[in-house]
Amino acid sequence: MSILVTTFFGSGMSPKAPGTMGSLAATVVAYPMAVFASDILGETLFRFFFFAAAIIVFFGAIPFVNKAMKDTGTEDPGWIVIDEVCGIFMTFAFINPGLISSMGIVFTAPLLLIGFGLFRFFDILKPLGIHRFERFPGAWGVMADDLLGGIYAGLLMYPISYIYSFVWILLAIAPGSQN
Repeated sequence: MSILVTTFFGSGMSPKAPGTMGSLAATVVAYPMAVFASDILGETLFRFFFFAAAIIVFFGAIPFVNKAMKDTGTEDPGWIVIDEVCGIFMTFAFINPGLISSMGIVFTAPLLLIGFGLFRFFDILKPLGIHRFERFPGAWGVMADDLLGGIYAGLLMYPISYIYSFVWILLAIAPGSQN
């Protein structure tokens, strides 16, 4: 069970870029979650749903990550990618929920990829003090830096998602567009 959780169902076992693969798997899972949150829970609870999912993953993963680190004698092996899942979910807590329910995957996919890219930027480079969170003991350090990276990516996603929807609306009503 610990391996399934920490590798996010095996996505972290990729021989190349396991963190990127874990983030990509989390992004793929985030889309149906977003549709559910938007259509069933409504726009009001959308952000709370993703925020809660990120926090649940954060605290729920701590014992699994600690066990994996203890069993392998390593501090942060690359195949542990549940931290990326936490960060991706936090990133998507900030997007415009109206985009998900009304436009579908074709419209939403570029936005999901932007969120994925922003999160990976913060996860890999660890600017703005993110690297300090890695110093937390044990699994707390593994998880905390990605949660903060997700918050930073989300803070950028908030205006980007609204600008993105505005541009699409302008394109839809532009002269010569097909209605």
